[in-house]
Amino acid sequence: MKHKIIYCLTIMLTLALLGQAQKQKKLTEKQITQWVSKKEWAKGLTLNPHPSVNKDSFYVAYHRNENNWDAAFAFLRNVNLDELAPGKYSIIGDQVFASVTEAPSHKMEDVKWESHKHYVDLQYIIKGKELIGVADTSKATIIKPYSPDIINYTAEGNYYIAAPGEFFLFFPNNAHRPTIKVDGYDVVKKIVIKIATGY
Repeated sequence: MKHKIIYCLTIMLTLALLGQAQKQKKLTEKQITQWVSKKEWAKGLTLNPHPSVNKDSFYVAYHRNENNWDAAFAFLRNVNLDELAPGKYSIIGDQVFASVTEAPSHKMEDVKWESHKHYVDLQYIIKGKELIGVADTSKATIIKPYSPDIINYTAEGNYYIAAPGEFFLFFPNNAHRPTIKVDGYDVVKKIVIKIATGY
């Protein structure tokens, strides 16, 4: 009897996993690019992902937990970001939450590379400009091991100007180096939305 129960549970689990795998079928790079471009995920949000965003990671993360992503995009869509006061905002408990800052950026040497295990960072500049570095964690050297929820590195990466209109997404395999000062922009207003990875 015990063996029959274990056998039935094994079959049920296998079928559930197969169903999950079929539900999230593997798309080609072209199909994923089209999915990002069509912006059905945005549901009316006019902001665009920065060209540096890993489209494949975005597709997988979004379909792993659409509710969290939809809530994050709805927050960006429905609040007046210009009037949003600095502070923390709960969107879905500890699954999705936002932090708004309005503060000076930093000299490059004062900013460390970082990544996160349990949250994707959605970073968006509301007012001003800042420089953001992006690197692959597999090519970075850990200088401070994981302590919730951050790892620090030394890395060589690409740098981009972050400005209103485009958001950045940093997945667990993206080391990033944000809040670096751009000449002429002394104070930057920014929102960071943390979206649970579901790992």
